[in-house]
Amino acid sequence: MITVRRLGLQDYLPIWKVMRYIADHPERRRGDELWLLSHKPVFTLGQAGRQEHLLNPGVIPVIQTDRGGQVTYHGPGQLVIYLLLDLRKRKMGARDLVTLIESAIVELLQDAGINGAARPEAPGVYVEDAKIAALGLRIRKGRSYHGLSLNVDMDLEPFTRINPCGYQGLQVTQLADLVPDRDRLMQRTAVQLANKLAARLGHEQIDHQNTPPGIV
Repeated sequence: MITVRRLGLQDYLPIWKVMRYIADHPERRRGDELWLLSHKPVFTLGQAGRQEHLLNPGVIPVIQTDRGGQVTYHGPGQLVIYLLLDLRKRKMGARDLVTLIESAIVELLQDAGINGAARPEAPGVYVEDAKIAALGLRIRKGRSYHGLSLNVDMDLEPFTRINPCGYQGLQVTQLADLVPDRDRLMQRTAVQLANKLAARLGHEQIDHQNTPPGIV
């Protein structure tokens, strides 16, 4: 069984600190978890993130974090899914997990009639030449945290203030601009993508919770 936590709109820093603590202090009784949420506006820089890719952040805070990748933006209307998994137990590597996540997102888009694709040289998922989903992972002591962000129905303007994922001029897009039915789009997308990820991870049962992760 996998636990899916629906956490709503959250500040970035507290969520990151809890994820990192759980990875550093693994508990045998704690199984795989997916955290579904959106973040209040924030730019995050990955471990190798370079300041020159921050063009004009303005009043939006910038946080240096410990995930892979360069700079990205998180904000309301973007679906973030963090994957807290025991990769050592699964005998999975980082590349395996990236491929699993990208495949789930591509399938989600196909179900909506959208032709999405991954790019081996630039992790994430793209619709034509525009990026719709970004990935950034961290593995410590055999456990993964961080995960994916999928643009669903959000203000895309802050992406113009950075070189998204370190690529100058990279365009971004979102589901709301590609599908005719925007009713409850975030809720529907979150459930569908969580189910696809859980299935690829081999979980037939899902424990849905609206409770915060806590530290157990």
